[in-house]
Amino acid sequence: MPNFNNSLSSKLPKIGTSIFTVMSSLANEEGALNMSQGFPDFDVDPKLIELVTKNMQKGNNQYAPMQGALRLREALSHKIDKAYGVKYSPESEITITAGATQAIFTAISAFVKEDDEVIIFTPAYDCYQPAIELNGGKPVFIQLHAPTYKIDWGKVKKVMSRKTKMIIINTPHNPSGTMLTREDLMELDKITSGSEIIVLSDEVYEHIVFDGKEHESICKYPGLTDRSIATYSFGKTFHVTGWKMGYCIGPKNLMHEFRKVHQFNVFSCNHPVQIAIAEYLEDENNYINLGSFYQKKRDIFLDAVSTSRFEPIPCEGTYFQLLKYDQITDEKDVDFAVRLTKEFGLASIPVSVFYHVLLDEKVLRFCFAKGEDTLKRAGEILAKV
Repeated sequence: MPNFNNSLSSKLPKIGTSIFTVMSSLANEEGALNMSQGFPDFDVDPKLIELVTKNMQKGNNQYAPMQGALRLREALSHKIDKAYGVKYSPESEITITAGATQAIFTAISAFVKEDDEVIIFTPAYDCYQPAIELNGGKPVFIQLHAPTYKIDWGKVKKVMSRKTKMIIINTPHNPSGTMLTREDLMELDKITSGSEIIVLSDEVYEHIVFDGKEHESICKYPGLTDRSIATYSFGKTFHVTGWKMGYCIGPKNLMHEFRKVHQFNVFSCNHPVQIAIAEYLEDENNYINLGSFYQKKRDIFLDAVSTSRFEPIPCEGTYFQLLKYDQITDEKDVDFAVRLTKEFGLASIPVSVFYHVLLDEKVLRFCFAKGEDTLKRAGEILAKV
């Protein structure tokens, strides 16, 4: 077995195996229902599979352009214009990426330099902090708290400084399921106006919103649009997380810098899948009703857990439901999540791991992107806890 004998100084000394890998592995070992990691357990639309197969057979199997297939970028430009009333140039302002995580990493790498500060709202998706630190930046954390996870913009202004290079927002928000409001975006626009701060807007769940609410994209706010990069995920939208396909948008000067990094980070993404998605986007019915599709699943899960002692925290978007358990046990959420998996056969994610200081508010996250039988079975299990 190979053995590296020299001393090694880690660039990420505080980072271990992600909680998603840990809990999914534990679920497999225990034969538990896996509602921890954010992936669907139902089939992809056969039409999309057919389109991918067709484009493979047509010979679209070599490198796509670095920026992404023009046909897909044109389709996205039309989609964004129709949804948000703003025109992004397919040639210079849209880039296809290997999922949203790669887009986020590339955006941070393109703009964050040594000693730059980046404001992150925690609980936060776990890819933000490592990307900042790998590029020599300093994460500045602002904690949000259950049950509202509301941003105090006064606190944001207090931590902003001449070193602030970027503010990362995520709406609809993983893990909380909350959404930024029009007032939030207007306040963000106000406090960054006239500065050189770049906004990185993670909008991968843009179509998964509930109860008649509307997604507040940075695209709706001209001031923010001028200084923002936004990232999106086809995997989340079309139930194909394993394909690792996404895209990002931004003004020409920002996208120019983004592509400088992208061309050496990934260069080119899956070509036949790009052409297939471009064709699939021609029918907006393939994504426009995604909110109602997942709202039905959310409501099935909520009904299933209604007889349990868990307290649901309102979910406005995403396919994650938070459940508070402080009336059941005072165990730490990591310990309780492990016990729930081992003793009851249901895997979740403890929300404390989304904070940089493991803030434990006795909340677990469950992914309801599952079939109806799985959701009802999960409710039966939780009712026994």
